[in-house]
Amino acid sequence: MRRVTAAAIAGAALLVAGCSSAATGGSASGASSTGGSGGSGGGTATAGTAASAPVTVRLGFLTNITHASALVGLKQGFFSQALGTAGTLTPTAFSTGTQETTALLAGQLDAAYVGPNPAINAWEKSGGTAIKVVSGAASGGASVVVKAGITSATQLKGKTLATPSLGNTQDVALRYWLKQNGLATSSTGGGDVFVKPTTPNSAAVLEFKSGQIAGGSEPAPYDVQMVKDGGTVLLSETGVTTLLVVTQSFLAAHPAIVADLLKAQIQANDYIKNNTAAAETAANAELASYTGKPLPASTVAASFKEITFTNDPDTSSLLTDASQAVSLGLLKKSLSNAIFDLGPLNSALGAAGEPTVSS
Repeated sequence: MRRVTAAAIAGAALLVAGCSSAATGGSASGASSTGGSGGSGGGTATAGTAASAPVTVRLGFLTNITHASALVGLKQGFFSQALGTAGTLTPTAFSTGTQETTALLAGQLDAAYVGPNPAINAWEKSGGTAIKVVSGAASGGASVVVKAGITSATQLKGKTLATPSLGNTQDVALRYWLKQNGLATSSTGGGDVFVKPTTPNSAAVLEFKSGQIAGGSEPAPYDVQMVKDGGTVLLSETGVTTLLVVTQSFLAAHPAIVADLLKAQIQANDYIKNNTAAAETAANAELASYTGKPLPASTVAASFKEITFTNDPDTSSLLTDASQAVSLGLLKKSLSNAIFDLGPLNSALGAAGEPTVSS
């Protein structure tokens, strides 16, 4: 089983259920069939190092099936193949996108698969200097699941619902939907409906199963697990779910490496589309290498059915997510298209003979 590090983030423990971890002050060891480990941190050669020395790419992702593009890319070796001798990959698994945002802003990641709102938060907190969205990865694959018998938002008044973390994509989606239905929430847990950020996601599943909470807004596979535990889907959340972002410093220093990452991202999604059953197996095996235990195959299959794996970042959806966060007081100002840099993606798509995406 791979080891998942704490990434030396002050105030953010990177806990992945069922997996031993080690606070090593760097990224995960991540050495396996996925591109190896080692090299200098920060992705740049040290003084005196040959110009051709491999660049270390520190890649973050979540232990969710909505991040299957990353999981499949790692397991099938697409990243290591695309990088070749130019780079080595050091992958780190996180429990929430909020933790990834912290790592990105702390300079501990070069690239990351994240949800829309963590990407937006990294952009806002850095004044637009930290990251660029360079590709989409997935849309859909998240739901509000509640106890059987609850059929409307009004029945949630006075009840407690879980989300992965305050301000993450599912948290914002839930709070905004409740607001649209006349139900207030508070960032401190008050309001008409008590929204409880719960990490890791598996803890929310256990709390739902034991009756401690009435439901939650969760990404796959956790929403699927809650349904298997007797829940019912009250709301299927649409729009972009997973994006690939890179730090602006890494993009400026290593555009060819970013092009390689995008090539691998496209290959991973093509593999998912054309070899779905094999992709499910690969994603599950890679996930188990971090969590210590594979998911039931039926859970993975049901999760894949909820998700559309696409390289299109759905720019309008991301802008909508940002405006909803603003309306909830979780974001200070609206987002601009400046967060995107889709030129490298469109070049990679063109080279692969696939349609380009619009910004």
